[in-house]
Amino acid sequence: MRLGGRLTGAIEVLADMETRRRPVADALRDWGLSHRFAGSGDRAAIGNIVYDALRMRLSHGWLMDDDTPHALAHAVLLRQWGMTPEAIAAAFQDDRFAPAPLSPAALAAFGGRTLEDAAPHVQGDIPEWVRPSFEAGFSDSWLDEAKGLTARPSLDLRVNRLKATPGTVLEALADHGALACAIAPDGLRIPAGEGSARLPNVTADPAFEKGWFEVQDEGSQIVADLVFAREGEQVLDFCAGGGGKTLAMAAAMHNKGQIHAYDTDRKRLLPIVERLRRAGTRNVQVHMDRATLAPLAGTFDRVLVDAPCTGTGTWRRRPDTKWRLTEKNLEERTAQQRAVLTDAARFLRPGGVLFYVTCSVLPEENDGQIAGFRAANPDFEILPAASLWHDRFGVDAPQPRSLDGKTATLTPVSTGTDGFFFCAMQRTR
Repeated sequence: MRLGGRLTGAIEVLADMETRRRPVADALRDWGLSHRFAGSGDRAAIGNIVYDALRMRLSHGWLMDDDTPHALAHAVLLRQWGMTPEAIAAAFQDDRFAPAPLSPAALAAFGGRTLEDAAPHVQGDIPEWVRPSFEAGFSDSWLDEAKGLTARPSLDLRVNRLKATPGTVLEALADHGALACAIAPDGLRIPAGEGSARLPNVTADPAFEKGWFEVQDEGSQIVADLVFAREGEQVLDFCAGGGGKTLAMAAAMHNKGQIHAYDTDRKRLLPIVERLRRAGTRNVQVHMDRATLAPLAGTFDRVLVDAPCTGTGTWRRRPDTKWRLTEKNLEERTAQQRAVLTDAARFLRPGGVLFYVTCSVLPEENDGQIAGFRAANPDFEILPAASLWHDRFGVDAPQPRSLDGKTATLTPVSTGTDGFFFCAMQRTR
């Protein structure tokens, strides 16, 4: 397919999402199934256009004075792919699959408007109702942080120390341009490409099948590292999901001690079984049923709560969720977080440490939750995140954002990762 056909495909996917109000992954999958002639490179390019359009949907629409799928897809080529209107017209010449050209009005708007004249939430490409939360969390830097969530993310990997070393994996993935991450000691990064470039399918690599590495954002690796899971300890991953942090902690413990992985959603937890086998992990017990976990209340040295959240920190990877998020969603998540924190705390022994993590950057889900939990549980004392960070990564590493040094918020701007929140609290009695 030529560029024109790819752009038409992207417009069709965006229109399908708009009409049927469905996730981007579903719309792209169904488009591919109904257009089997499209090659992998075509599908990747169409996906890039769609995701780029969603990341900057508000600002694209404002600059074009038109937020239809047709205008948004063209805006990607003009703003993010660096093409001129003349270059686009030349690329579409004699391409019978190319979409209709932009209207003169849209071209005039794009050529005459300056984004600085738009409302701040449009400049940051966030829903207007979310702006106060960004301002509360990031103060004068909120707009920069919002813009940071509109860029393409890298592909991050975690080296599995049970089977390999960073050097071994770097050599195995040399053709993919992998580099060492800036903070996580076992992290490797394949930078995001530009335009139609696609990231490699590293899970098809023999090194992945051997269990040498896992796909895991550096931010997720960092918060797992900050748990400081040690050999011989009893650790509970209370919201384990697919098991990424469980695997990271198991490797840090060198398969000694015990990690218990639990999640209320069995479907989310199910992939952990195969991942544990591939990684060569032997110190993890998986709990599909809460009843098997109940007798262990009050026994754990460390309890990690990767709480259900709005996922605002992952907007680079899941930009469609940005536009589906509502105030009601936020209220539901904060209620779930309060419940899960209270529930998880019961499993901690006196002197043990409770770790609260979200992949959100909204203070209602982060510092606000910690304040509420500690008010109801005065026997929990915060261990300053700044000290833990320096102990684990050193003072020269990029630093997360923090209101007071007690908690840490990772962001694309501050740490070059997805957005994550981290807080450690020790039970004093």
